[in-house]
Amino acid sequence: MRVGIIAFMQESNTFIAGPTTFAHFEQDTLLEGDAVRSRFADAHHEVGGFFAGLAEEHLDAVPIFAARAYPYGIVAADAFDALLARMDAAIERAGPIDGLLVAPHGATVGANHADADGHWLSRLRQRFGRSFPIIGTLDLHANVSPQMVAACDALIAYRTNPHLDQRQRGIDAARLIARTLRGEVKPTMAAAFPPLAVNIERQLSAEPPCKTIYDYADAMLAEPGVLSNSIVLGFPYADVAEMGSSAIVVTDNDFARAEARVTDLQKFWWERREEFAGQFISIDQALAQASKLDGPITLLDMGDNAGGGSPADGTELAHALVRHGQLSPAFVCLYDPDAVKLTAAAGVGTRVRLKVGGKTDDQHGAPLESDFLVKGLFEGKFSESQPRHGGFLNFDQGPTAVVETRSGLTIMLTTRRMVPFSIKQLTSCNLDPAHFRILVAKGVHAPVAAYAPVSKHLIRVDTPGVTSADLSRLTYHHRRQPMFPFERQFV
Repeated sequence: MRVGIIAFMQESNTFIAGPTTFAHFEQDTLLEGDAVRSRFADAHHEVGGFFAGLAEEHLDAVPIFAARAYPYGIVAADAFDALLARMDAAIERAGPIDGLLVAPHGATVGANHADADGHWLSRLRQRFGRSFPIIGTLDLHANVSPQMVAACDALIAYRTNPHLDQRQRGIDAARLIARTLRGEVKPTMAAAFPPLAVNIERQLSAEPPCKTIYDYADAMLAEPGVLSNSIVLGFPYADVAEMGSSAIVVTDNDFARAEARVTDLQKFWWERREEFAGQFISIDQALAQASKLDGPITLLDMGDNAGGGSPADGTELAHALVRHGQLSPAFVCLYDPDAVKLTAAAGVGTRVRLKVGGKTDDQHGAPLESDFLVKGLFEGKFSESQPRHGGFLNFDQGPTAVVETRSGLTIMLTTRRMVPFSIKQLTSCNLDPAHFRILVAKGVHAPVAAYAPVSKHLIRVDTPGVTSADLSRLTYHHRRQPMFPFERQFV
């Protein structure tokens, strides 16, 4: 039997003014046919898991279409329509297939379709019919919609944050579609949508409160007839009606059981909702705490979380580290293509006056102006040997410059926004993490897999920005109401 593979992934932050364009997908991933296999087959990614699982089950994998763009603003209408047109054409070229494995992100927002994932998955369902098996994976940060659930026979979300289990979840999906095609099981899915926005600061899966919920869900998997379940923490930076947490249970042809068990999951979670509200440490509190600790110390810049779509040029922590010079040497990475060009023109070993960072908008701090010593210029490409959040091992942040202030603040300037998934980002530019007292990583949980091994302490810092952990800083227009923690007294 032939099983098609389709992936369409982008995490859309609606609080960012700039749109995600077709060019963003071209720059990252826009592939059809065998090119999908070449890119993903060995990747620690759910699509890599699709290929591995289908091979294990002796089914023919038919790579059809894969599109991925870095987290950023909503997908422009013309880009979304063009991508769907490409998907349709690729499906036509693929020939007859017996089922589909799909990889939506789950938090994609289109300018013309707020529930973008629900829209394209529903198109597939309409095209292939109700009896055709469609099984998919979801990012743990999906905002699941009833439309997405109705379009698929089963959806299986990552269980770890940082996302280190993507390939395994893809294998799980492939095994399930194989059993479905052989007539061994009939996946039947139910979902629950508690009115709960899980604070990003609370979303570390290996520790309470998340671990408590996942342990409860794991125990349920041992029950007869339960094929899969998922705890989906949601993406709070998409101002859409679907924003929030969800739970999914898939049974073998028993909707009543699926509905009862997902209700149990929801109830267990809802009773612990206060634990998911978030705990915040201000910049001054974080630096005061760091001053009493041995380094290296990683400060996680939650308001400028590049993995959540932020500009990656936030300077609030950089300014604070300049003010607290006693915490040097310190390291910060900033997206600033213009500063890279000026630095490259000056050359290694020279001093140059620069204004760095804080240029994308006025939400992430003002540019930092200083005299900098140009320490190095680099290609900006590096590879990671270990599975990391995101499922990819090869990275390209574009031409990169490393500069240093007289006070001991080292700043890496990049031409492309780069999520700090890998410590190779530093070592590829001749920077030793052990040299620094303070390391700033623009993320919340995604950098942990890379930075925890080189840090004695991790401190999550409540910085301002489009990924602020303090959701009261953001103005929502489309979210559900009432919803915890926004309307505590009404839910």
